[in-house]
This record gives sequence, C-alpha cells and structure tokens, in this order.
Amino acid sequence: MYDCSFTKENSWFRYRAGAIIIEKGCVLFAGNQLENYYYSIGGGVHMGETAEDAVIREVYEETGVHYEIDRLAVIHENFFDNNTGTLKGLNCHEISFYFLMKPRNTKELRSNSYTYGVKEEMHWIPIKDLDKYKTFPSFLKDYLSKEHHGIEHIVTDERTHKP
Repeated sequence: MYDCSFTKENSWFRYRAGAIIIEKGCVLFAGNQLENYYYSIGGGVHMGETAEDAVIREVYEETGVHYEIDRLAVIHENFFDNNTGTLKGLNCHEISFYFLMKPRNTKELRSNSYTYGVKEEMHWIPIKDLDKYKTFPSFLKDYLSKEHHGIEHIVTDERTHKP
C-alpha cells in the first residue's frame, strides 16, 4: 500500500492519521535513536484507506495493542521544514486527523515497531510534565492541558523560512 503523500520539487505533502492515547495521566509518544524528540503515534493514510482505519492500523503496528477510537479530536495543518533525515531540505505540509482513543486502563503494550529500519520505543509521558520534553506535534502540550468538546482545527507553522 502507498501512503497518501508526494514530493514535488522541494516540497513534501502527507495525509496522516494520529492517535492521542491517554492512560492514567500520561500520553503515549514514540521515539527512536535517530531523533532527539518524541512524536505522536500514527502515520500516513494509505491510498483508499479511511483516516479511522489508518489510525487503528498504525496504533496496532506501533503498540501491538488494539485500541478503539473514542472520537475525532483535531484536524491539524502542519507546516515545517526539516534539517535532518529523509525530509532534509524539504518544505513540509502535513494534514493530520488526530483521534482520541478509548483508554484501556493499563499502560501495558506489546510494541515491536520499526520506522525506516530503526526500532521505535514507546514512552508514556505525564501530561503535567510535557513541557519538559521535546514532543511533536507541538500543539499537544497546550491541547492536553484543557478539556475539549467537538473537533478543533489547529494550524501550526514551524518553518524557519516562511514564504
């Protein structure tokens, strides 16, 4: 299957589904040895796949656990540039649907996930301590500090060189 993404000239676009997984006051992030930050659980939506199916698939691939969707929480338009990795030198534009997942009342996972051939580690970060970590998407620190109802549309622009 192919992700809904493309590169044209010096620009990259991706349609992504992300999960907000909260258990016992902590939110789940992934990390790996190549990056100096933590990132949300989720990934590219495949061609012909719904965002709901993508987030369920990605959560299972990354955690080894079947979580259920509670609701669509955020539509995130994210603009950024990247100085490292596979996106180095590209102007990036990502649209993500973030789903709040139903809690299971346990932090137990069966993760055996790899991205670009590198083992991913799962990290339960206390929501109250999120400001002490470098996490993406950056809006989650503020978002998780308040109660929300309905779907929010959030736009972030973290490009160092804006058009």
